[in-house]
Amino acid sequence: MAFKIVSMSPLPPQFVEALFDPYKKEVGDLKVVSVAGLPRERVLEELRNADVVIGDYTFQMRIDAEMCAAMESVRLVQQPSTGYDHIDVEACARHGVPVANAGGANAVSVAEYTIMAALALLKRLLYAHRETVAGGWPQWRLMEMGTFDLQGKTWGIIGLGRIGREVAKRLRPFGVRIVYFDKVRMEDAERELGVEYRSLSRLLRESDVVSIHVPLTSETRGMIGEGELRMMKPTAVLINPSRGEIVDEEALARAVRERWIAGAAVDVYSREPPPPDHPLIRAAGEADVNLILTPHIAGANTDARSRIIQFSIENVVRVLKGGKPEAVVNMRL
Repeated sequence: MAFKIVSMSPLPPQFVEALFDPYKKEVGDLKVVSVAGLPRERVLEELRNADVVIGDYTFQMRIDAEMCAAMESVRLVQQPSTGYDHIDVEACARHGVPVANAGGANAVSVAEYTIMAALALLKRLLYAHRETVAGGWPQWRLMEMGTFDLQGKTWGIIGLGRIGREVAKRLRPFGVRIVYFDKVRMEDAERELGVEYRSLSRLLRESDVVSIHVPLTSETRGMIGEGELRMMKPTAVLINPSRGEIVDEEALARAVRERWIAGAAVDVYSREPPPPDHPLIRAAGEADVNLILTPHIAGANTDARSRIIQFSIENVVRVLKGGKPEAVVNMRL
């Protein structure tokens, strides 16, 4: 009897099934059924006799409590991304269904993006490019505005998980002092990475660069609001490649427009894609605003996507062979 995999991805089921071809000698026959765009009742019906569910990497198709309850024989929900806030992981846990994400498959990619964004903000790279292409020569204007080195600065990492650690590793050659905040102090990581623990408020006050690397949870939603942004130095920059809802977007737009801080780079939004009247979109259109906006690409480059797909497929195969899944986010196995 063939294993049944329900895919919530918009990818054609034939494509998803082909990804398992190298493993068919190990697991035998399997069938992939796509439920993207199907009526809810049909989705619930397909879930009832599924062995594995592959989540939607576009985050459009949510997995709610009713869907979790329908997963009568599901051994794993594998989300092919780092983020999983569109899945009711607690409901899945109550029904004994483990949910796994793609672990640190894109940690290096997000870390590289974060450092790139910081350098671009400190050097005001976008402004220099725009003005030069437009026929200007903004050399003296940039001197007046101020451009800075990363060396000698203090970098604050919010969230010292896989991505936060990769950022810390790559910062070593730049000669920066690294401080971090996490809900749990990590003394082993402090020794290994040469980082110093700070409370969130102290980190914000001390840092020249602040980067956010925490998942979206009830604790982190709205973590950075107007009060926190006003704690930062007026010369500091903020980078958010994590989740849009962690930062008050309206407050951040005001912060860069009114120069509470020197700049920001944002890769994620509370609504994706952001509408034309989004406060950050409006702020980015103003002259001299040091704001970089990108379309949720920090962890989605070609190399990262390959690693995410490989990890997700191998994790599903591991479970179908009777093993325990890796990177489970909702329960101990």
